[in-house]
Amino acid sequence: MLPEHAPAFDESFDIAVIGAGVVGCAVVRRLALAGAKVVLIEKGGDLLSGASKANSAILHTGFDAPPGSLELDLIKAGREEYLSLAGSLGLAVVNTGALVCAWSDKEAEKLEAIAAQGRDNGVSNLALLSGTDARITMPGLSERLVAAIEVADEHIIDPWTAPLAYLTQGIALGARFLRNAELLEGRFEDGWHLSTTAGTVKARAVVNAAGLYGDIVDGRLGFTPEFEIRPRKGQFVVLDKAAYAHVPRIVLPVPTEITKGVVVCPTAFGNVLIGPTAEEQTDRVRATVESDALENLLARGAQIVPALEGIPVTAVYAGLRPASESKAYRIFCRPEKRAVTLGGIRSTGLSAALGLAQHALGLIERFALSLSAPAAVPELCLPNLIETQPRDWQQPEHGEIVCHCEMVTKREIEAAFESPVPPGDFGGLRRRTRAGMGRCQGFYCNARLAQMTRGRLREPLAVGDEPT
Repeated sequence: MLPEHAPAFDESFDIAVIGAGVVGCAVVRRLALAGAKVVLIEKGGDLLSGASKANSAILHTGFDAPPGSLELDLIKAGREEYLSLAGSLGLAVVNTGALVCAWSDKEAEKLEAIAAQGRDNGVSNLALLSGTDARITMPGLSERLVAAIEVADEHIIDPWTAPLAYLTQGIALGARFLRNAELLEGRFEDGWHLSTTAGTVKARAVVNAAGLYGDIVDGRLGFTPEFEIRPRKGQFVVLDKAAYAHVPRIVLPVPTEITKGVVVCPTAFGNVLIGPTAEEQTDRVRATVESDALENLLARGAQIVPALEGIPVTAVYAGLRPASESKAYRIFCRPEKRAVTLGGIRSTGLSAALGLAQHALGLIERFALSLSAPAAVPELCLPNLIETQPRDWQQPEHGEIVCHCEMVTKREIEAAFESPVPPGDFGGLRRRTRAGMGRCQGFYCNARLAQMTRGRLREPLAVGDEPT
């Protein structure tokens, strides 16, 4: 039964999207562009409150995706659309290229098959290199390198601004964003009645993009879940900016049957990332960092690029990927109840998000909702956070610099709160501005940030500060 105390919204929607991760935000944008009246329902206080906030920020080509799979098709479609949107939405693109590195003769024997699979997947810009030739393209690599595949078109991107841009464009087209609204139950009676902790939402159709809770949400919608989420934890180490000069390219391992392995790669923010681990667990909420695993990552990074040994660690973090019992995406369409499930979207979700949104729209078109695309699409360009393009502190009259580690201005922080999708928690503010993400991890700037955010966040930074 739906809770009687929960208020109902006066308006109803064409489509409700559940889950404000990168996939949910991309789906909202695509549906709004098609003319749908959309509401995004998120249990957390901000977008990217779940799995999407922690990833390696690589825009994949799909060279190593399962041949002939839907995942491959959606990675390629998502990548193509991302690159086409980069200029108009201000999305970050840094073309570093990648090297798939073999550190033994046994691994080297697998490279030809990996390259052949990549070409079969439509990725032509591949080259087999000797260890010597690979080190010419990246001198910092260990001399133990036996051979490598150069994947010239792999990119690194800003993983947080992209979904924010998708949602911002959706909101400009009339979409609504409902935060702190956990789905409790759904009932279909010629339309959906969705009970959430923030009230009841009515919609003609629903898209489940709930990530780590995808199977649970299907159950709450009244479906027998056809997949099981099995969270996979990945721990990461972020090295100081001094490491960036030694890692100009993404360094990928030869994958195994179980995992793609540990990656060493530059970030768009001027650091170097080492990770992730791959650890199965049942907890869908807590992703702990463990000293032994982090020490192993640091040791592995120094084995790959010896100059990384001894470079200070800026941050450590862990994220959970919504793996399932199958390696394939778990996508289901139920036309009789106008419902789509986008489940089991694991490590390639950032790259495939826009492709998944296109696919979801194609499935929803079976529902005959009679949508009419808007006559005009509002233009927008989000603030730049990456180091390869000018930042706000480099512009005239930037004013106070609040976070000196990451060179974040007061103007940037104020703009984040005045934007169409203001941060709902401190994590959201960090992802929009980089404030507190540098060497001191907020030790010097958090007091100032607490002053500036007083009354603006659901959970205040300073004790005694209550939101207005």
